[in-house]
Amino acid sequence: MPAEPPRLWNRNFRLFFVARTAALFGDGMIPVALTAGLLGAGRPPAAVGYALAAWMGPLAVFVLFGGVLADRFTPRRMMIIADALRLVGASALAVSFATGNPPLWAVYALSAVAGVGAALFQPGVASTVPRVAPDVQRGNAVLRVSEALMTMAGPAFAGVLVGLASAGAVYAANASTFLVSGLCLFLLRLAPAPSDDAPRGSFLAELADGWREFTARSWLWGVIAIWTVYGFAVLGPMLPLTAVEVTEAHGSGTYGALMAVNGAGSVVGGLLALRLRPRRPLAAGAVALTGVCVNLIVLGLGLPVPALGAGQFVAGAASAFWLVMWSTTVQTHVPPQALNRLHAYDVAGSLLMVAAGRALAGPVADRLGTAEVLIAGAVINMLAVGVLLAARPVRRLERIG
Repeated sequence: MPAEPPRLWNRNFRLFFVARTAALFGDGMIPVALTAGLLGAGRPPAAVGYALAAWMGPLAVFVLFGGVLADRFTPRRMMIIADALRLVGASALAVSFATGNPPLWAVYALSAVAGVGAALFQPGVASTVPRVAPDVQRGNAVLRVSEALMTMAGPAFAGVLVGLASAGAVYAANASTFLVSGLCLFLLRLAPAPSDDAPRGSFLAELADGWREFTARSWLWGVIAIWTVYGFAVLGPMLPLTAVEVTEAHGSGTYGALMAVNGAGSVVGGLLALRLRPRRPLAAGAVALTGVCVNLIVLGLGLPVPALGAGQFVAGAASAFWLVMWSTTVQTHVPPQALNRLHAYDVAGSLLMVAAGRALAGPVADRLGTAEVLIAGAVINMLAVGVLLAARPVRRLERIG
């Protein structure tokens, strides 16, 4: 008889799952808390955008440093420090909004602290999953399902709490999620990895060494190069243009419902990734990305709400399946001693290009037309899939384990 596969839900994976779920739930509250707190204090709508940028900017800039620090001081320690930073920032904002109208500079500064915390936290996730999950693909799939659920639950909970109490209460709840995350990570008992005690060079030398490791793998830099274009031209414009088009045509309630449908699709995509184990995961994930075109086309054509819902569901499932295939491939093919830094390059490039795409989506749509931008995104989506499948290192890379 074949040996039974090791259990996924061991003690370490349970603790890591709770830590990630709590932190993602907390991250989902931030946009709602900032919007309600600043607008409720009479601040202009532009202040909300600046506050979110103050959170997102440090995340994109400092994530590369977070990758080097995670390799030098172990990912677990850096994630605990990151949760402590986010706990302090969220607690200070909770007190500020609960006791009055905080000055904008303080909101921006504390939001930046949260962004730095997220930058220090994110790189360590990539190398921790293989150390706590005996089956890396199943572990990633379970975490992706949790992320999809928390993406829906975090904003919904924050909206209810703002209505019942205040933005300060939301930030207090936000702080508690980082406390839970930090405690769970503190309780992890990980076996020492050879990379933990490896000799280290200077900070800049390690950053450069991570770049050499990155460029040495054609499948890795090839996918990320394609993804920077994809993030800028497809993922970046898709969210703001969806929000504008759906809200203007059908109301904000319909937009919220469609985002919930997208989250449900992400859950299904994660569940599919639990069951399917393709021999060539990047090729399978690329094929799945064709589903994003459905969403772009139905939005561009202005089809009725049921068609929009189908598009959101398919796009959510497709994106989640690709992300599980990609995360698992990176975590199993990249040496542990370089994984945090390489993951940081991936996150930094993705965030910067998606942010640029979001910023330019409105002006470009005003000039060319929203439908034209969305249909062009569908065409670029298919071109990106074609390039991924045409690139031999990407197409033929096989699953490990």
